[in-house]
Amino acid sequence: MFNQFTFEYPYVFLALIPFIICAKYCKAKLAAYYMPHLNIYNQTQTINNQFITIIQWLLIIFSLIALASPVKHLQTIHKKSDGIDIVLALDTSGSMRHIGFDRNDLEKNRWQVVQDIVKDFIPKRVNDNIALVVFGTAVMTASPLSYDKQAQQEILSHLDIGVAGDQTALLDSIVASVNILKKSKAKSKVIILLTDGEDTASKIPLQVVMKLALKYNIKIYTIGIGRVNQNLLHKIASTTNGSFFSANSKNDLKQIYDQIDKLEKSSIQKNKIVLKEYYFFYPLFLAVMFLVLFIYLKNKRGEV
Repeated sequence: MFNQFTFEYPYVFLALIPFIICAKYCKAKLAAYYMPHLNIYNQTQTINNQFITIIQWLLIIFSLIALASPVKHLQTIHKKSDGIDIVLALDTSGSMRHIGFDRNDLEKNRWQVVQDIVKDFIPKRVNDNIALVVFGTAVMTASPLSYDKQAQQEILSHLDIGVAGDQTALLDSIVASVNILKKSKAKSKVIILLTDGEDTASKIPLQVVMKLALKYNIKIYTIGIGRVNQNLLHKIASTTNGSFFSANSKNDLKQIYDQIDKLEKSSIQKNKIVLKEYYFFYPLFLAVMFLVLFIYLKNKRGEV
């Protein structure tokens, strides 16, 4: 909790140095008078002086804390208009049950490998809005555009093969992804489409799909694993100024997502709003209270 607290002007605390030096070397020289039998008075006077000195230092310290402006960072909001909105369109058709894609774990099926790699990819896009779309016979939006990467990883963990049917509605998934991005105000809009088979269930023609993507200035990266229609995936990517990738193993797929991560970098770090809660009024209030007490004690002694 305390690591969220900080000071906007911490250099103000350097002002303590002259106060400490002055307290040691700038003491007033008063005339000395010898008066016998005043032991009790001197003891009381010493206690009073010590108490006033403590009040004086508390006044100085709390004043400096207030001037340093203590704040608590609540959250950082990134401006969507300067970032990248990404839709991850993932194939969950029946063919994703095939095993052997991970050479280090031949029992893992294709979907399990994709889950692992996409889970690693999502948190890397710290500054970007991400949505999840899965497709089989039908298309399903698993997550709308969101900055909540942890929630998206959790959603991805609960998705499985066949959740949208066993066939492959590849082109329809692009249309669903375009529908998510078309109202986006982001500077860059990207679809990363992964599939392992032919389109066997789409109802929307390729020409219509491409016109929609171009109309809303959406770039599409296509990734094919296993036996896919490379010509179709290459055409989709090239038409939208994206790229086509082919993966034959888990290692290939990881490198592809790493490459896309490097290609699509957001400049959103330079455009962010940090929400802060200010707490300077608490030490300021205490400083005023100690000032009032200091003046009162000095007046009582007749020194002010």
